[in-house]
Amino acid sequence: MSQSHQQPALSKCPGCEEPPVAGDLFCGACGYDLSAVPARPDDRPTMAITVPPAAPAAEAVRWPTAEETDSSDVPAPVVRPADVPGTDSGGRPLTEPDTPDAESGRGAASPSGPVQTGGPDSAAARVRHDDRADPGGAEASGDFALAAPDPRTPEHAAALAPAPAPGAKVCVACRSGRVDADGYCENCGHAQPRERDHMEQELDAVAAVSDRGLRHHRNEDSFAVSSTALPDGSPAVVAIVCDGVSSASRPDEASAAAASAANEALLESLPRGTHPQQAMHEAIVAASEAVNALAQEPAGAREHDAHRHQNAPACTLVGAIMAGGLLIVGWVGDSRVYWVPEDRTQPTARLTEDDSWAAQMVAAGLMNEAEAYADERAHAITGWLGADAYELEPHTAAFKPDRPGLVVVCTDGLWNYAESAEEMAAAVPADAQEQPLHAAQALVGHALDGGGHDNVTVALLPFAVRPQGAGSACDTV
Repeated sequence: MSQSHQQPALSKCPGCEEPPVAGDLFCGACGYDLSAVPARPDDRPTMAITVPPAAPAAEAVRWPTAEETDSSDVPAPVVRPADVPGTDSGGRPLTEPDTPDAESGRGAASPSGPVQTGGPDSAAARVRHDDRADPGGAEASGDFALAAPDPRTPEHAAALAPAPAPGAKVCVACRSGRVDADGYCENCGHAQPRERDHMEQELDAVAAVSDRGLRHHRNEDSFAVSSTALPDGSPAVVAIVCDGVSSASRPDEASAAAASAANEALLESLPRGTHPQQAMHEAIVAASEAVNALAQEPAGAREHDAHRHQNAPACTLVGAIMAGGLLIVGWVGDSRVYWVPEDRTQPTARLTEDDSWAAQMVAAGLMNEAEAYADERAHAITGWLGADAYELEPHTAAFKPDRPGLVVVCTDGLWNYAESAEEMAAAVPADAQEQPLHAAQALVGHALDGGGHDNVTVALLPFAVRPQGAGSACDTV
């Protein structure tokens, strides 16, 4: 749309500087012809341009000519300080060049200040706040020497910090400082990785890996793996995995106490000849008692506190025993056990049922599995170990596989990224039977690559079948 150009309105009369009335062609005060005001030029600046009055001509400055280029074809500076007459920041006039430079022959300005010059014994030679300690090193790099040695360097750390005692932890940053009780280096102050952030353990027939993940500030999972012998001398292999309940207090302590107690109970009962399935049940009860003990009030606590167990330490537990050609699993909570046959063409299986809201909805026929696990309440657990648990209901099951395979014992930090048995089998490396530790590391990496939203713990038990072990059996309690 085109626009018409109108005469611009004036704020004051050019003749008498009185403000004219809008629409007048002549000034009402002096009669000045307002229509005679020259039109604006075509180029309309957005800011008013004021031209300063012309200054009296000054004597032209004689700039020195540029030097010849050196061998690298880089031109030398055109002008140096004090080459042009002027004053310094204190108002004092700069002196004329009087001392020729040894290399270029140009004049060098005399210093204008209290800096003294003289020989090597003068005060200026002895005190220089901008001196570099190493003319060949620091000066070449443009860096000034530090006022104190860098404590992170091993040579200075060895001189400043006491030598670590034999067997004491050494700082991962400076490699020489001693780590104190609160987890910081006494030499450089660097915080040390916590032991439980990443844990690995491998025995002859079992391997386990636990990792903090990418979102949690600590690892609330724990595990225990061990091996023992039955009364007939045959081996028994044990793997216990526990997952701390994050909404409870001290979940990391709860999982550690449960894993340790269950493992110790199995190592005590299996050599006595207790049936592995009964031993697993007793181990879960022992783990529950260990977690309950964490909620006991300290001496002198208020007896009238009715909610002292409201946020008691809590965790889940899942375990597996390989003994006498049997595979025994036990659990409370939503950690799982998967069976992955060595021959991947054979069917895989999940050997546990979650104590969770989603599992209850599926068992009651109210939802299918996809709908239940898509709900935001899916991972709300209905069974756990802790003083505030409604009732302890250990689940145990006994299997007799007729073919070799791999037993995967894991927390939901892993199976969240490989939920179905088929997905878990696809994530297990093909050489897991021969390299269980490497396979456990790969499964933890699978969870971290998927997002690592939770702590991740997995234990792998390669299951070998005796040649005469045909057939299979299953008992569930």
